[in-house]
Amino acid sequence: MASLRALSSTRVATFFYRKAPSSTQVLASCSIWCRRNLYGSLRRHNSMSAWVIDQYGTNEVLRVSDEIMMPTINLASEVLIKVEAASLNPLDIAMRGGYGATLLKLRRDPMSVMQNDTEFPLILGRDVSGVVVECGSQVTHFAPGDEVWAAVPPWKQGSLAQYLTLTEYEVSHKPKSLSHTEAASVPYVATTALSALVNAAGLCSDNCSDKRVLITGGSGGVGTFSIQLLKAWGAHVTVTCAGNAEGLVRGLGADKVVDYTAGDVAAQLEATEKYDVVLDNVGGVDTERWALGLLRPWSGAKYVTLVSPLLHSTDAAGLAEGLARAGCSLHSKALQNLLSRGVFYRWGFYAPDGPALDEVSALVDAGKLLPVVQACFPFSQVPQAFQRVEQGHARGKTVISVGGQRDPLSEQEEGCPAEDGDRHARAQTAHS
Repeated sequence: MASLRALSSTRVATFFYRKAPSSTQVLASCSIWCRRNLYGSLRRHNSMSAWVIDQYGTNEVLRVSDEIMMPTINLASEVLIKVEAASLNPLDIAMRGGYGATLLKLRRDPMSVMQNDTEFPLILGRDVSGVVVECGSQVTHFAPGDEVWAAVPPWKQGSLAQYLTLTEYEVSHKPKSLSHTEAASVPYVATTALSALVNAAGLCSDNCSDKRVLITGGSGGVGTFSIQLLKAWGAHVTVTCAGNAEGLVRGLGADKVVDYTAGDVAAQLEATEKYDVVLDNVGGVDTERWALGLLRPWSGAKYVTLVSPLLHSTDAAGLAEGLARAGCSLHSKALQNLLSRGVFYRWGFYAPDGPALDEVSALVDAGKLLPVVQACFPFSQVPQAFQRVEQGHARGKTVISVGGQRDPLSEQEEGCPAEDGDRHARAQTAHS
């Protein structure tokens, strides 16, 4: 930040000694100088508001604090972001309870395997939409004032805070057509779906026109995004969900909907044509068994599950034994299904990726992808938002409005849109 203040001083000197500047140049110089000095004032404030946990557990472990140390740029490739909105995912519920603690602690600090250092206090939240306030010396794609969105890696401090830092490779420019509240609903589900569909299933815009894809649990965040993406790519999409979500998923483009509350899902799906890809958002032994049986045999079909035992194994058995157990499980199932049916068995993982979000942003601004927001809560009601997500049966995303909080840059407070509960997604109303 000292370099920014020095740059600001240089800009002031240049402004006063320049010969006969035009009015446009004067306005541009003043705008840049004011913005730099406004953001430069952040250094005088070393604390911020955030929701944190000091131990793993249920909703009672959540607490809000105004004395959390404000993050600073430590790498030349980092950007400091003022959070305008965040959103919650089932991963946040799991992480609150300690899911992945062993592996994620090691990823945060490799030396922790030799020490007993605590990872607390932890800030949850894997989605962010906000404004860049400071850039590292080697950042080339962003500048202070840029509106951005990102999926926050699970080993980093999250977005339920006024500020966070990410590398520029994890960040993307926010779609111009979305508000921060809408934008915050997308990054985590988008990067998860892209990782599963592209990296694990091998799908892309060039090879989907003749593909049949089954999505289990299709009314949640990852499911609703995947439906839209696959339809934009030309695939035939079948979805399983509760009957009261059928209007939503059909509105997003699903070709066939199977109501899992109306009888045996496997029996209903066995009456349909076989599939090239199954994206499993539900998991479980039973779902895995019948889903694998729905794939085209000996045709390169792929089963991708987002419910892998990797982090559960490392939490239960420790790092070395847990990794070994998970690896053996994956190898055994992959080999068995490949040899018996010619079907590929794979795990899909959440993979934050700024450049991938650039492509998503373009699709959003082109009107091919729409945010699906089920509910929005103000920053003061984060525990209630966790309760909403924990209830399950999602119909899109639960968003937190953060930008209305009192912070070093503003004393103004703004309410969250639809503070008192559900807001139908723009996608839902657009297709109804």
